[in-house]
Amino acid sequence: MAQDLLYLYDETEETKTRFVSFIGEVTRYDLAIIETKRFYGKKLVINIQNGRSAIIGKDDLKEEGYLEYAFRLNEQEAEELHSFLVTVI
Repeated sequence: MAQDLLYLYDETEETKTRFVSFIGEVTRYDLAIIETKRFYGKKLVINIQNGRSAIIGKDDLKEEGYLEYAFRLNEQEAEELHSFLVTVI
């Protein structure tokens, strides 16, 4: 017998998704950037290569070490990703 699930929410929403692939000096980035009403103006950024994701707004891009932590990047990789994300977030 299937266990009853306790849904916290179950909604469908139209979103805008941008797929971007670029090569920095250090590595290649394959990203999905999803715009939705759910995250209060922030965007869901998914690294397609490793499945890591983060909800990112302008305030998050100012936090030191945030991209390194969220996407498991070294400092140079995070700088490359940051330079791209500031143009789209």
